[in-house]
Order: sequence, then structure tokens, then C-alpha cells
Amino acid sequence: MSRATSPLLCRPEGASGRIHRITPERAGWGHVGFDLWKLGDGGRAKGREEGRETILVLVEGRADITSDTMAFGRVGDRARVFDGGLPHAVYLPPGEAWEARAEGPCELAVCTAPSPGGRKAARIGPEGIATQARGKGTNLRHVNPIAMEDRDIADSLLVTEVFTPQGHWSSYPPHRHDEDDFPRMTYLEETYYHRLNPATGFGVQRVFTDDGSLDETMAVADRDTVLVPRGHHPCGVPYGFEMYYLNVMAGPLRKWRFENHPEFDWLAKRDAGEEV
Repeated sequence: MSRATSPLLCRPEGASGRIHRITPERAGWGHVGFDLWKLGDGGRAKGREEGRETILVLVEGRADITSDTMAFGRVGDRARVFDGGLPHAVYLPPGEAWEARAEGPCELAVCTAPSPGGRKAARIGPEGIATQARGKGTNLRHVNPIAMEDRDIADSLLVTEVFTPQGHWSSYPPHRHDEDDFPRMTYLEETYYHRLNPATGFGVQRVFTDDGSLDETMAVADRDTVLVPRGHHPCGVPYGFEMYYLNVMAGPLRKWRFENHPEFDWLAKRDAGEEV
């Protein structure tokens, strides 16, 4: 896991193959695992997780995917992530081996988290996914909820992808989900895998706690991954560039409950039509 100046910013490890390898042990937490494979035509990726479930997401490109119990065939249909369209994804239970063979260039995200097992391997996208608009003004972004809690398709994993237009903010107003206090809040570790269009640009992400014990502001480049162990975590992208990110979350309870930063909560209330 190659890290830049911030301990939360992970640069790609090479230009091809498995360019990100984020395990709970290397991240210093207990739940989320994230790998990213960048493959050329005919390139292969494979894996098997004991005691952990897996969601494979075709960020871009196509791959033929097989597992111990299922041949999924071709998965994926967008050549570039910024071409639009819904994501293709596959669920695999703990202990099930899988292999993907790229059909042309592709990027494959491997999202993992603890699971007791019992579910079956299955396609979970694009069927069942619908794009949602979230936010107003320069806080508008477009969300594809791949595996959020409204879909009973995983035991721990929450996975979603977000497209942020040029000059907009995302994961904003600042919010946190770092306490195990349901229903007020759930503890969820999180990763952000960023893509930029054009790829030569940059985005900005800040991860900070109310007490200031954690406060990191990072310039993120194309294919960087940001770790969010706790705290608020807004991000933004300058005029002239679009930002994509794939979120992976997991914790003791598969529910997403968060609190906005108290000094920014008025924005959420105003946009929801509440009195502030």
C-alpha cells in the first residue's frame, strides 16, 4: 500500500496489475478491505477470502468472471468510467474462489469485509441499481448505490459510486459515521477510490475530527485511494474536471447512519426545506 505524505492517502502501486492492496491490517482497522486491479486485454485477477465476503465492481471495461459455483460470463459494459451507465457487480460469499479475465483494458475493484457466510454467489448489478441525484447547486452529485442497506445482498459491505461534476463538492456537508451508537450513528470504516476526467487534474479531500486529533487535507490524483478511519471527509473537484469515486464501507452493523458537522448542518436543513 503506497502512501504519500499523508498516512491516509494511498498512491497506486505500479501502472498495471493489482495497483491497490488495502487490507484491514495495513489500514490499521478491523473491517474494510479494498484491492484495485488494472488489467490489459487477457490479463487475469483472482482471489479467495476466508471469513470475508467480496463484491467485485467493474469500474471500467469488461471481464469474464467465474467462481467456484457460478460462471458469470461477461461482466461490465462501459469502456471508460466517465462514459456513464450503471456499474456491473458480483457478490461472492466467504471462501469462494473467483477469477476474472479481462476482455480489453479494464479496472476491477475488489471490496471485502467480514461475513458469517450463508449467502450464494450472485450478480448484483446493473440490475437493482438506479442513479440518484443528491444535493443542490454546486453540491449536486450523481450516486449509483451498488450495495447499500436497502438491498439485502450482503452481510457487512456497503458499496456505492459517485460522479461529481466539475467545480462541485461531494460527501458534503461534512459528516461522520465513527461511533457505534445505532440508531443515532453507526461505526463505518471507509475507502474512496478516485478517478478524474481529464486524468491530469486533481481533487481535494479533507478528513478531520471535531476535536482536531485528526486533520488531513490531501490533493488526490487519478487512481488514488483515501482512507477514512474516522471523522468528517468532504471532497471537491476544481472547474474543468470531473471526479468519480467508489466508496467501500463496513463496520459492526450494516447500516449507514451519520451526523453532519454541527457548523455545517444548517446547509443540509436548508436544502431539505427545513427552518434554520
